[in-house]
Amino acid sequence: MSNDFNKLSWNVRGLNSPARCLAVHETLKSTTCHIACLQESKLQNVDNALAGFLGGYRLNSFAHKPAQGTRGGIIILWNDSTILVNDIHIGIFSLSATVTIRSSGTTFLLTVVYGPSRRHQKTAFLQHLRALKPPPDIRWLLLGDFNLIYRARDKNNQNLDLQLMRHFRAALNFCELKEIHLQN
Repeated sequence: MSNDFNKLSWNVRGLNSPARCLAVHETLKSTTCHIACLQESKLQNVDNALAGFLGGYRLNSFAHKPAQGTRGGIIILWNDSTILVNDIHIGIFSLSATVTIRSSGTTFLLTVVYGPSRRHQKTAFLQHLRALKPPPDIRWLLLGDFNLIYRARDKNNQNLDLQLMRHFRAALNFCELKEIHLQN
């Protein structure tokens, strides 16, 4: 990717309270990120005023995937003086766009996912994930909350669904993804 691109991905667990919105606002205002990807907004509607506030008035453009009732919802916020975003596509579990970093001209496909928490929807999510994989000549950054694990050490108890873990690992391998380890 590019060294002049800072990203933030955060499961905000709902933006339906002023306190949560303020926490996101304060965090994004104090970061140097060029793009913020928020999952589980639980919002069906996001307008310019709310997006501007959430982005600390620095991340001044946005796209969003509405929540389904009180589930899901994705918001991407970016600074349009440093990032160009085109071709926004809303999928059943995702929000994707073509992103160009203005200073370097680097272009890539950004996909933000919020995986279902209900077991019966996870197979459909993994099929959706496989279908999102771009052609080999396109750079791809996939961020979000998958609501799945692919290894036992990522679980805080012994209640493991080994079959689902194998299916998730297979989908990650099919998509040729590399993990970006948590920072900060």
